Amino acid sequence: MFKKVINTKGFWKSVFSLAVAFALLFTLIKWAIDGFEIAYFTERDPVMFILTLFLAGFVYGFFVTFGKFRAKLKQNDSGQ
Repeated sequence: MFKKVINTKGFWKSVFSLAVAFALLFTLIKWAIDGFEIAYFTERDPVMFILTLFLAGFVYGFFVTFGKFRAKLKQNDSGQ
């Protein structure tokens, strides 16, 4: 079932779009919590900040998309 889900058309595009959306929203919300101070960006190692942000986004996007596509495939399989 795992291979079937990750090979479904549109799966990786959805993972990528959710990862980017998560990264942007997380950054904006966290920056707002810190009072929109520029120090939020300058006090961190920029490479590590971006890598961890997109890694977290990818993990979030993968699990959410996997669940969505798996439920859709199960529904299609049981409906036939």
